[in-house]
Amino acid sequence: MNGNYDVAVVGCEDYEYERVKSAVLESLNAIGGFEKIKEGTKVAIKANLVASASPDKATTTHPAVLSALCELFCERGAEVVIGDSPGGLYNSSFLESVYKGSGVYECEKHGGRLNRDFSEANAVFEEATVAKTFTYTAYLDWADVIVNACKLKTHGMMGLSCAAKNIFGVIPGTMKPEYHFRYPSYEAFANMMIDLDEYFKPEISVCDAVVGMEGNGPTAGTPRHIGCILASKSPYSLDLVASEIIGLSPDSVPTIGAAISRGLSAATAGELSVYGDPTKYHVSDYQNIAVKRSLLFKGNSDNVLKNMFGAIAKKALDSKPVLKGKLCIGCNKCGRICPAKAIVIENGKAVIDREKCIRCFCCQEFCPVGAMQVKRTLVARLLQRNKTQKTRNKTKQK
Repeated sequence: MNGNYDVAVVGCEDYEYERVKSAVLESLNAIGGFEKIKEGTKVAIKANLVASASPDKATTTHPAVLSALCELFCERGAEVVIGDSPGGLYNSSFLESVYKGSGVYECEKHGGRLNRDFSEANAVFEEATVAKTFTYTAYLDWADVIVNACKLKTHGMMGLSCAAKNIFGVIPGTMKPEYHFRYPSYEAFANMMIDLDEYFKPEISVCDAVVGMEGNGPTAGTPRHIGCILASKSPYSLDLVASEIIGLSPDSVPTIGAAISRGLSAATAGELSVYGDPTKYHVSDYQNIAVKRSLLFKGNSDNVLKNMFGAIAKKALDSKPVLKGKLCIGCNKCGRICPAKAIVIENGKAVIDREKCIRCFCCQEFCPVGAMQVKRTLVARLLQRNKTQKTRNKTKQK
């Protein structure tokens, strides 16, 4: 292989360690991923450790993938730290519970160490589109190279949780709702995450797509076997290929749309040089959450008809969080995390104030029992089914 591919897609049937390590090695070699990994290089692996969930739940980056990265980098003389900031207190007691629950202590057997620096830092990023200042997890300042190790999942607000979205984990956990409130529209939130990607510029992005999550992702969905590892030097290129594998068109994912509009990404996966054959891993009936929301239907104060169409289309297409009452345990975690304070507990169940709800889906993401779910309109479901079929047909014609 020439080591210059935009994206690598390598088959990996299960999480047997040597099989995972071999797939990760092949994918990194294909993209020239070891170019900056040398003796003494400090590598921070930004994993997806969103919750204290066991690896079989497909909620977090699998410890076998993280362990393989640690071992491969350490074999080249690097020092490796694994970190993340889930949606909770960014402190030792909370993170240790996440490390234990997600099984990532295993990585310490392969040369890596888990982050235990819970300090924060402030950034000024004048070149940003929206996030010109932000607070982030300071352990990343230690690193010479940042590696973005994500999980392929659906996402209530962004449609896709993969490479570009994974960098949102640099924001300390309890601050995340604040950022949802600061950037409440899909367009603004997507651009905020692209700003974070552009500030931290991960050298490598690696996606655990051996088993992904479909349905009510990113924390309460269903594991779905896909069978591959993806790697790229660009989180946007990786997301393009990953979205195609699960049947999402680029305009269904706000982060992809934002990256394309800013000239940071190719418009389609077909424009990329890809090592391997992504079509082998396509899942035709993957249960997605995908709508082209405010990135398409933006108002124009000078055009009444466009404004009217935009308002009607937005209402017809917008998803919203809904409560599956029989699952709700009345813990009020959704109410505490809601940035708009739109949820209260009444008669032991969560109640959403629709006038206040900003549709950030924090409640859906962090509900510990999956009682908060994404409800898509019939129009949105029909449109997505049509887009998915068109994407499949184009792929077959290539």
